[in-house]
Amino acid sequence: MIERVQRDPIRPGQESVWDYPRPPRVEHTGEHLTIELDGVIIADTRDVVRVLETSHPPVYYLPRGAFTPGVLQPDAGHSYCEFKGAAGYLSVGSRARSAWFYPTPNAGFESLTDRVAVYPGAMDQCTVDGEAVRAQDGDFYGGWITEKIVGPFKGAAGTMGW
Repeated sequence: MIERVQRDPIRPGQESVWDYPRPPRVEHTGEHLTIELDGVIIADTRDVVRVLETSHPPVYYLPRGAFTPGVLQPDAGHSYCEFKGAAGYLSVGSRARSAWFYPTPNAGFESLTDRVAVYPGAMDQCTVDGEAVRAQDGDFYGGWITEKIVGPFKGAAGTMGW
């Protein structure tokens, strides 16, 4: 039996993941994102798309061209999202299978073409508008948590039935 989820309180300027839609929404944002790995900034851009889905912190997708040349390498494995389609995986520097992409996203998600999402917990640091991001719990979802986003969030033990 699934217990009713108790939503975290929302302060002014915050978003609740429980107000995000299902199926997910894709939106362009002008937020400034950086990704640091091994002490070096490997991505720095404002050309950002985020995917918002009920119970999940936003997942940010950056253009491949925002990454330092050569840092993204193909990796083994595939997965499938009922909404976005078939995903492939990438290594980021020495971090195996730490990013993913949709080579041919499903209808409605075409803006993810040629974009890459990274697991923030696999990087040294990811920032949104200068704020260091906390990684979503678990090893499957790649949400980026900032002070602007409130949960609770899917991904931790016991949340798979949400």
